[in-house]
Amino acid sequence: MQGVDPDSPDAFMHIFLNLMALLPWAALFWWSVVFVVVGAVLGWWRGRLVEGIVWAVVLGPLGWIVVLGRSRPKPRPEPPPLPRRR
Repeated sequence: MQGVDPDSPDAFMHIFLNLMALLPWAALFWWSVVFVVVGAVLGWWRGRLVEGIVWAVVLGPLGWIVVLGRSRPKPRPEPPPLPRRR
């Protein structure tokens, strides 16, 4: 509240910006990048790359648990090969 007049119309914005200036934005950014990369690796390992990235973006490291808890996708059944032409 230092330097902010509580009666001014933009007092909320000044207080909000002062609070946002206290956050370590660089560390938050790099931790988020690490969470997404690990989520992508876990998703690739489980056969769900995009799902691993999405869960890591939405939930961070808790998304890893979601990806690891889901079963691997079943492979699509392939039809038998066609007979050769004579």
